[in-house]
Amino acid sequence: MLITRILTALVLLPLMLAALFLFPAAAWAGFSWLIVVLALWEYARMVGMSLPRQACYLALSTLFAAAAWFGHWRMQGFEHGAVLALWLLLVPAWLAKRWKMPSGLPAWLLGWALMLPAWFAFLEWRPDATTHDALALLAVMGLVWVADIAAYFSGKAFGRRKLAPAISPGKSWEGVYGAVVCVAIYVALVDHFGWLDIKLPLWGLLLLALPLTAVSVCGDLLESWFKRSAGIKDSSRLLPGHGGVYDRIDSLIAVLAVSNALRALGGM
Repeated sequence: MLITRILTALVLLPLMLAALFLFPAAAWAGFSWLIVVLALWEYARMVGMSLPRQACYLALSTLFAAAAWFGHWRMQGFEHGAVLALWLLLVPAWLAKRWKMPSGLPAWLLGWALMLPAWFAFLEWRPDATTHDALALLAVMGLVWVADIAAYFSGKAFGRRKLAPAISPGKSWEGVYGAVVCVAIYVALVDHFGWLDIKLPLWGLLLLALPLTAVSVCGDLLESWFKRSAGIKDSSRLLPGHGGVYDRIDSLIAVLAVSNALRALGGM
């Protein structure tokens, strides 16, 4: 399994980096939408949509994305505020109360609320095919990867106290602490190299990194709860050794959406 995971990563990572640094804006929009719509398909399966409803849901989502791209639509202040309310208030409450997965129209709306802001963030963090824009987006994605890897190894080495045993028994508070420390080091390095070009002192960036790390953990736990509610181990088997696309981007969609909202509203 480990070899399969490594081989899949060796294919996906160069593909992602090539798209990030080389694709023109339109191709990047299409590439990032492919990632999001695959995760949206997996989500639709989790909430129990029938095949015809899945097809309709994904078709409507794709039509909206196309209209947004060609119409030059971008998220506005109200939408960014709603994103922050979702990830900073609603999702933590959902995890604490362990609410059931929605169905019908609420399920459709929740899927869009989770996935569409992440797609807009893919576009808004990288508006043009420039190295600077690509590095800024890579820096944000890197925070998620660092947090995920650090939490895994810290939890394996030091994990004692369970973070959310009813949702994801393998996660521990020690893993979270390891993620916070490693993310702080990572942010200091990114700031030193000037990837983000954010007009904040280092201590300000470190303060922002803390809630973003928490949001990353919440994104992971939310999808774990969805899978547990649906009685499945992985969101799909699209990525050998890794599960599904949603399994790979559960934390990323949260951090992208929140970081983009904070930047748009003046926090970054």
